[in-house]
Amino acid sequence: MSHVDSPTIRRLSRKIHVGSVAIGGDAPIAVQSMTNTDTCDVAATVAQIRTLIKAGADLVRVSVPSMEAAEAFGRIRQQVDIPLITDIHFDYRIALRVAELGADCLRINPGNIGREDRVRAVVDCARDKGISLRIGVNAGSLEKDLQQKYGEPTPAAMVESALRHIDILDRLDFSEFKVSLKASDVWMTVLAYRQLAGQIEQPLHLGITEAGGLRAGAVKSAVGLGMLLAEGIGDTLRVSLAADPIEEIKVGWDILKSLRLRHRGINLIACPSCSRQEFDVIKTVNALEGRIEDIDTAMDVAVIGCVVNGPGEAREAAIGLTGGQPSLLYINGKPARKLSEHDLVDGVEQAIREHIVQSKNPVTP
Repeated sequence: MSHVDSPTIRRLSRKIHVGSVAIGGDAPIAVQSMTNTDTCDVAATVAQIRTLIKAGADLVRVSVPSMEAAEAFGRIRQQVDIPLITDIHFDYRIALRVAELGADCLRINPGNIGREDRVRAVVDCARDKGISLRIGVNAGSLEKDLQQKYGEPTPAAMVESALRHIDILDRLDFSEFKVSLKASDVWMTVLAYRQLAGQIEQPLHLGITEAGGLRAGAVKSAVGLGMLLAEGIGDTLRVSLAADPIEEIKVGWDILKSLRLRHRGINLIACPSCSRQEFDVIKTVNALEGRIEDIDTAMDVAVIGCVVNGPGEAREAAIGLTGGQPSLLYINGKPARKLSEHDLVDGVEQAIREHIVQSKNPVTP
C-alpha cells in the first residue's frame, strides 16, 4: 500500500543490549510486557512468557520481590528463550542472585538499593556478567525530599530523580543502562521524557504507567507514546494495562505499526460501516481478526463494505475486499474473484494465507 514517508528522525542514543536484543542506536524499537503471575509459580509464569513470545514480545520483565522468587526465576530462565528483565527493589542480594541465575537486565533504582557499597556490588556484578540495567523512575514513588521540594510529582521532579540515579552509575563508570520516567498522567510523562531526552545519551524505555483498563489504557498509551515516538524519542516500550499482558503486546505493536516504525502481522484496514454497506462489516472484521491472530507476516488487508471507497482501498492493499452483490476480492490490486456473504471470512483468510506462502516461495520463470 502506498504511504506518505514518516518524518520521524530517531533521537540518537547509545546502543546497549538486553541479552540478544539491541536497545537504542539504530536498533528497532523493542516491545515488552511484564508477567502478572506469581513468580514462585514457575509453571504459570513460563506458560505466560511463552504466550507473550507468541504474541510478539521482544523482552519480558519478571518481578522478583524475594529470594524465593529469585530461585524460581532461575528455573524460569532455563525454560524460556527470550531476554528476561528482573524487577528488583530494596534488596541488593536479590539482584546479585538473579544475575547469577541468568537475568539479562536488572530493573533497579540505585537510590533504593541502599549504601553505595551495595550499589557498587550490583554494578560490578552487572559489568562482570555483561548485564544491562534499567533505572525506573515512577511519579508515584519519588524520593521524599523531592516530594517536599516540588510539592507534588512534576516532570522536573521526575527528571531530577532520574539524574540522581544516573549520577550514581556515572561515578561507578557504568554506562550500559536505559532510563524510564513513568507517570499515569500523559502530559507529565511526555514532558518528563522531553526534558531528559536531550540531557543523556542512554536509550529511553517508554510507558504510561498504570494507564487503566484495556480501552482507556490503550488510548492513553497511544496518545502519550505516540507523541514521543513521533518526535523520535523512545527505544523500547511497554503498554501498561489492567488487562491480559498479551493485550499490552498487541497494543504496543499497533502503536508502532500506526507510525510505521515497525511492521508485524496484518494491518487491517476496515471501514466503520454505514447504511451503504453490502455486508456486515463489523461482524466480518471481528471474525477475521480472530482467524489471523497467529500471522506475524506484515501485510495490508482492506475490508470495505461498499463500492464508494472499497475499490480504491482494495487496490492499494495486498488483499482487499469491497462490498457488492456479490462482494469482490482483490489480490495485489487486481480483481480476483467474487465472494458470497457466506464465504467472506473464509475467502479473505484463504487469500491471506496463500499470499504468504507465495511470497515466501515465489515462482521463478
